[in-house]
Amino acid sequence: MRKKYLIGVDLGTAGTKAALYRLDGSLVAQASEDVPIRYPEPGVVEQDQEDFYRTAAHTVRTAIEQSGIDPHDIAAIGFDSQMAGVGAVDDQFQPVGPFDSWLDMRCEPYIEWLTRNHGDLITRLTGCPPTADHGPKIMWSRDERPDFYRRTAAFVMPSCYVAGRMAELTADKAFIDYTFLHFSALSDAQAGTWSDELIAILNVDRAKLPRIVKPWQVIGEVREKAAKDFGLAVGMPIVAGAGDTAAGALGAGIVRPGMIFDTAGTASVFAGTTDQFVADTTDRALLTMRSVVEGLWNPLAYIAGGGLALRWFRDTFYAEGRPTDTLYDEMAHEAEQIAPGADGLFFSPHLNGRVCPANAHMRGAWVGFGWSHTKAHFFRSVLESIAFEYAYYLGILRRLVPTLTLTEARVIGGGAKSSVWNQIKANVLGVPYQRLARSEFATWGSALIAGYGVGLFTDLPQKATETTATEGAPIANVPAITATYRPLVQQYIDWQRELSQTSRVFAAARAAYQEKMT
Repeated sequence: MRKKYLIGVDLGTAGTKAALYRLDGSLVAQASEDVPIRYPEPGVVEQDQEDFYRTAAHTVRTAIEQSGIDPHDIAAIGFDSQMAGVGAVDDQFQPVGPFDSWLDMRCEPYIEWLTRNHGDLITRLTGCPPTADHGPKIMWSRDERPDFYRRTAAFVMPSCYVAGRMAELTADKAFIDYTFLHFSALSDAQAGTWSDELIAILNVDRAKLPRIVKPWQVIGEVREKAAKDFGLAVGMPIVAGAGDTAAGALGAGIVRPGMIFDTAGTASVFAGTTDQFVADTTDRALLTMRSVVEGLWNPLAYIAGGGLALRWFRDTFYAEGRPTDTLYDEMAHEAEQIAPGADGLFFSPHLNGRVCPANAHMRGAWVGFGWSHTKAHFFRSVLESIAFEYAYYLGILRRLVPTLTLTEARVIGGGAKSSVWNQIKANVLGVPYQRLARSEFATWGSALIAGYGVGLFTDLPQKATETTATEGAPIANVPAITATYRPLVQQYIDWQRELSQTSRVFAAARAAYQEKMT
């Protein structure tokens, strides 16, 4: 009997989602569950790897039970996961200790050392400047937890941990797929290999690094214990899967050069699509992720808390005890009445530091306000700031790839519902903005990878395109307004550069004062 279904599982930072799909991409059933995060002390953020397995098992089993289907009709399963944190397993593929979250900053001294001494080389080879990712975390583990490091047989991602447990792999079969490599600080991303040069610089034991595979490679089959835990059939194929951002881009149909992927969520993520690898060694703002689709790359950048800035503004200046379910619509309507540029008011959305390029000392700021500015002006400036930041990223991408022709931006996340915000972004960037009908993208991307891995379809980009429905007509930019925004974008970029320099001066002065007082 021909298999009828696929399963995709998204192992996020705060929660796990599992979804069961038909081969045409239609959703049959889904389930989600929170994943505990521990904050034992300032700067320390850890998770239990077993929680990734436990929540994956529970959500998959729940989705199958809700659907009422026969598990033998499921063709394959694929996982995606958070990308920059790192876990460790021993020889028998058991956890050595807690998962070191991407939010954990204990490795910051190693990031600073790598940035000062080898920043350009790491950016040029991996596509990503030094940040809180695998390499610095492994270095910290080596020096600060020597027993942990000694007992580690392989460093793994959550997707590898869960898939490996299901297939009962041993550590010598641990894997990482190529969409994670930009976050390694240890790879030659273009070649799709580990870099001997970076391994030597970081002084990492190469034997502890997993083998590099393609996302759709079948890494094993569901064994008897996992079949009971997950409610699956013994022997079902498991594919390697991908990073969550890469899986989400595939699920959203981002499969051609010139497409933009905008995740308008808690963090605002801007990703372009090119057919060539680029390394942003000048600004160190873009992180170049390898797409699931062979031959494509996604240079991306993000604002930590971009969407969260909107929520903060709503709760601080608008809520006042009122129900919040319709407040965004009211705020957007008021902001829509304000002229582009908010009458000279600019906002900096980096309320807890800038990520791209990295400056932990930056904070939120407004400049240019006067007696005539209202709450609507301030909110419009918040909306425009995200678009201006995107325009900064896009300017870097255009310098790196001068021949790039933009076709459309596809937007997902809670902010995608705002036609006002989408119109602002379209006008600032000069690119049509398109909403998508699907609500879950990473799980469908993982399911697509699973189906491709077992040969249910032969053209992955085509299948992604066919199964990604759009919602409504694209929101086109208004050329006259785009022209109005152009000098404002440059003013914003210049101001951000000055604000970044000032924040470092203030931070140094603050540190000197505190040292004097102690």
